[in-house]
Amino acid sequence: MYGTIEGFKYGAATPLAAYLMACLGGALGLRCTARSVRTQRPGKAGWLALGSASIGSGIWTMHFIGMMGFHVKETPIDFDLPISLLSLAVAIVVVGIGVFMVGYRGTSPGVLLSAGVFTGLGIVGMHYTGMSAMRVEGRLEYSVPVVLLSVLIAVVAGTAALWAAVTLQGFRASLSSGLVMGVAVTGMHYTGMAAVSVRLDNVLSPSVRGEEPAALILPMLIGPVVFLVIAGTIIMFDPLLVLDEDEWNKKKADRARRKPPPPPPRPVWPTWPPEEEAARARTSRQGPRHGHQEYREW
Repeated sequence: MYGTIEGFKYGAATPLAAYLMACLGGALGLRCTARSVRTQRPGKAGWLALGSASIGSGIWTMHFIGMMGFHVKETPIDFDLPISLLSLAVAIVVVGIGVFMVGYRGTSPGVLLSAGVFTGLGIVGMHYTGMSAMRVEGRLEYSVPVVLLSVLIAVVAGTAALWAAVTLQGFRASLSSGLVMGVAVTGMHYTGMAAVSVRLDNVLSPSVRGEEPAALILPMLIGPVVFLVIAGTIIMFDPLLVLDEDEWNKKKADRARRKPPPPPPRPVWPTWPPEEEAARARTSRQGPRHGHQEYREW
């Protein structure tokens, strides 16, 4: 017997919140990636690591916000905490491979395609690792064609987001790449959830129900959400992340042109008498030195 699945228990609230978190993490992470590509300053690895962690945290947060609306009528749902945290590590590490490829190997089409594959696989790996953490009174079964479609969505949209982040310039372009990354993560998630069915082992009466998924998931979300807020604050205080480097240099040049010229130097008046005249005057007052021919004539 199969369970009755309800994927949107709270209506549009969970998909919308999940998409916004995916966009936030994607926009922050892709902006850090673009920053590392367009500058050769020290600390490139740090920006890439921050970008990987931002994208991975956004993926993970999006997934579990979406899972808050997942409901099986005949069985309670629980989550294995260690496996859930492992899925966060999978997202950060696998997406990080793609991000570091772009940061250190450039933005050629081949590199972007390879990095996009890793980014998509990071989304997929996080999703299905997170799904393996879900505990029900039965087992999960998947439709293979729909799973393959979810993988394709993640890879294609992830590659498009990376391309937009490192190719298009401007803050609005970065926001657009974040929106595309949100589509990659959210589209993959809900396509993957459409592939799920639950084969029940036991049919429970309503009195045997467990905790709601929201009560289990909300405490887990605190850490990643706080991290994304901190990452966003860091980016706000780095002008090269808010603006492109060209725009920042242009603003600096404009400020330099508007700056009033420095006042002319104060004139230095010569002392009187001049040094040569003073030396000659001292010589005439002192007379010729002893032993000098002029002294004998004098």
